[in-house]
Amino acid sequence: MNKLIKFAVDYPVTILMVVLGILLLGKISYDQLSVDLLPDLNNPRLFVEIKAGERPPEEIEKQYVQDIESRAIRQRDVVSVASVIKVGSARITVEYAWNKDMDEAFLDLQKEMNGMSQKEGLTELRISQHDPNTDPVVLVAMSHESITDMAELRKVADTYIKNELTRLEGIADVTLSGDEVSQLVIFTDNYKLDAFGLSLDDIANRIQENNQAISGGRVTELGLQYIVKSRNLMNTEEDFGKLIIGYRDPDVTGVATSFETDKAPIYLSEIAEITFENAEPENIVRVNGKRSIGLSVYKEMRYNTVKAVDNVVAELQTIERFLPGYRFDVISNQGTFIKSAIDEVKDSAIMGVILAVVVLFLFLRRIGTTLIISLAIPISIVATFNLMYFNGLTLNIMTLGGLALGAGMLIDNAIVVIENIFRNKEKCLSVKEAAIVGASEVGGAVTASTLTTIVVFLPIVYLHGATGEMFKDQAWTVSFSLLSSLFVAILVIPMLYNYFFGKKKSIKPVKSVEIKGYGNFLRRVIKARWLVILLSIILIVATVFITPFIGTEFMPKTEGNTFTVNVKMPEGPRLEKTDATVQNLENIIYELAQNPDLTIYSHTGPGSGSSDDIFEGENTAMIKVIVPSGGRSQEAIIADLLENTEGIDGLELTIENDDNSMSAMLGTEGAPVVVEIKGEELDQIADITEQVRIRMENISELYNVISSVENGAPEMTVTIDRNLASMYSLGVSSVINQISRELSGTTAGQMDYRGEMRDIVLKVPEIGLYDLGAIVIKSGDQQFLL
Repeated sequence: MNKLIKFAVDYPVTILMVVLGILLLGKISYDQLSVDLLPDLNNPRLFVEIKAGERPPEEIEKQYVQDIESRAIRQRDVVSVASVIKVGSARITVEYAWNKDMDEAFLDLQKEMNGMSQKEGLTELRISQHDPNTDPVVLVAMSHESITDMAELRKVADTYIKNELTRLEGIADVTLSGDEVSQLVIFTDNYKLDAFGLSLDDIANRIQENNQAISGGRVTELGLQYIVKSRNLMNTEEDFGKLIIGYRDPDVTGVATSFETDKAPIYLSEIAEITFENAEPENIVRVNGKRSIGLSVYKEMRYNTVKAVDNVVAELQTIERFLPGYRFDVISNQGTFIKSAIDEVKDSAIMGVILAVVVLFLFLRRIGTTLIISLAIPISIVATFNLMYFNGLTLNIMTLGGLALGAGMLIDNAIVVIENIFRNKEKCLSVKEAAIVGASEVGGAVTASTLTTIVVFLPIVYLHGATGEMFKDQAWTVSFSLLSSLFVAILVIPMLYNYFFGKKKSIKPVKSVEIKGYGNFLRRVIKARWLVILLSIILIVATVFITPFIGTEFMPKTEGNTFTVNVKMPEGPRLEKTDATVQNLENIIYELAQNPDLTIYSHTGPGSGSSDDIFEGENTAMIKVIVPSGGRSQEAIIADLLENTEGIDGLELTIENDDNSMSAMLGTEGAPVVVEIKGEELDQIADITEQVRIRMENISELYNVISSVENGAPEMTVTIDRNLASMYSLGVSSVINQISRELSGTTAGQMDYRGEMRDIVLKVPEIGLYDLGAIVIKSGDQQFLL
């Protein structure tokens, strides 16, 4: 140790170059560090999501879910397997141990599920991992001052805005919601089709035959080969209206199978109405009551979230200048919350450093010594950035909290070293000898003290579970900062002391601060030591009794200005009905907030981008409320909203604070209290669940008690008499297909419309519930009522 310190004092330029090199690399490392809210959490959950048409939950459970669960539970390190099933879909959650390599687990589970994906009736099987980084970093609402056609807005958003945003550095994808797509709709009815002896299939086949571009081979002329192509695509409503779909006798209705001169042609315009219109939207987006297009912006994995968000916001401002009339409202912005959280921690760390220096000066009363010790803090922190970068850490509230925590400890080593150097200087040693001897005498003690502190923090990196994942980065940061402070105390402090005071012949003594009366107080305490021990025991016992009355949270709740209302209605309503309910809720929120600057963004229907989007449907919606400062508080608005909507039959509201993203990061979002009821018989489970729910509602501390047992969507059952159908050469699938065409229409290919390919849809008038039996089922020339 003595030789190392002597080298540092003898060669100050070398040590200075080392320090400058560390500072330079630290600046480069700092610029390369990603900025995020929390550390990169390896959440041990995989989701298997399946879709199977419109099958009921019981059938999905028996045919698919039980098999998937049995395959998943056999995987290595699986802790639990749970499933939630609804009509047509299911999600199976596979939870692993926290120390599991999730990339390996994903591949193993995918390999195991390959056989399941081939099962008959399974339309989709998808395996995904819980990753909060897959959530959109920016949610934007796009609208126009005068354009209200969502198909026109969609075209601009899809062909221009999306391309401009995805070309930005760090942006992976942009998805649209609330958009509509125009299509060519051919309306007809069964009366006209029967009158001419036609069916929807006849019309669809004739359109497909005449709406094709086919290559017809090649011809050669003068050594050149020409490709022969047939271009018979139809582009306008008139083209479709002039299409001949059959022939009839002038006096007798009937369709001929080939052209005859004495037959009259049947044009499509005679039996159908042909028009372009927007298809029914999958979801509806609204900002402050006005229809809009939602843009969900996703960033690349491990890219700096704050930088990606800043790029998007700057690009949107540029687009607004080039596209007059278009408006982009940023509804949610992860970067804003991350920057505010990071800035708060930075400010706290800087304030802590300043206060440490001020307190140090008040006690030492020496400007030079205070300056030397103060240099230890920035050098140690910047050196820590190097170790953070090479260890793959990010700048987040945990690592910055570690720096803030270590900021006070960083100067401990420097104070011990500098004080011992002064003690040796007072023994009439030269400045150089005092620096070497003083640092050497306490070098071992300082090293042991630093390693002891590191031993307290470093074992946290070996913890498993959510706690280990959360505090691992903080433990590394504190350990790195303490190692950096040890380097500064052993090498830099003696060198700086000798450099600043080596040329001075004598150092003017300065009287340090003395705390008078403390010695007398200690003498009195020692005389009454048994009283002190008794008071300590009483304090410990009181603490034990008080502890249960202290609230406990994994992480403190954050105060924000944005909350989300998740709306759920009973199964069955159409999108328009759910949207009408959402509009009523918006009006209620406006009245409760009493603030004209309030921003409300609503998304009705599936595709909101949440983690539970597989269970979203036309009966669900999401309302995001941004409460500006100066009006009623967010808590007051939420309380009044729950009170005003209480008792509305079938309406379920779940409210979340958007800024408290800890639960989303850990994948543990949900109610703070969850009661699970297990059994084999679904009816018994439903009865017991309802009893438990009623009893829980009587507890005053609980509110918004919701059961996951739901009634299914209303349905009409069609039971086909197989024997009777077989007598007329009809199969069950043939009957079902004809019913489907009558209720949903059929698609007859695509056409080029204004540079985009659009569907050609054949439709018949919608029928009511009690008209279902009047559907005509055909078998050759025979016709039967359903």
